[in-house]
Amino acid sequence: MLRTRLNEALKEAMRAKNQRAVSTVRLILAALKDRDIAARSRGVMDGIDEAEMMSMLQSMIKQRGESIKMYEQGGRPELAEQEREEIAIIEGFLPKQMSEEETAAAIRTVIGEVGATSIKDMGKVMAELKTRHAGQMDFAKAGPVVKQQLSGG
Repeated sequence: MLRTRLNEALKEAMRAKNQRAVSTVRLILAALKDRDIAARSRGVMDGIDEAEMMSMLQSMIKQRGESIKMYEQGGRPELAEQEREEIAIIEGFLPKQMSEEETAAAIRTVIGEVGATSIKDMGKVMAELKTRHAGQMDFAKAGPVVKQQLSGG
């Protein structure tokens, strides 16, 4: 489904002559093709799944966020703005992000369901969260919450 949306978005951006959207969607499709090719070595012949695509999109957003900081420190606001525009386009392909409260509730649910009792179970909890909430949860922010809940804080 996401693959179809990406291809349709590319066609639409080309029709609208929106160069930023065309180049951003092409970047996404190129990254997707790279991941698909890499997945073949793991025996996945029909491309990566939706969860892996969501993770890829979140990584692309994170990379652009880091670039924005670097451009702003380097006095290049026009390049930082270009990165912000790309983030907005990429975010359009992700499901609605969970709020802090929703994230905390999902973490409590997963901790209960996997029977996590200590910080040693953090990997198990994070893996389950990534399976269930790929594209909806910021795992960089979820990690500390998981750690806090598992350590009884």
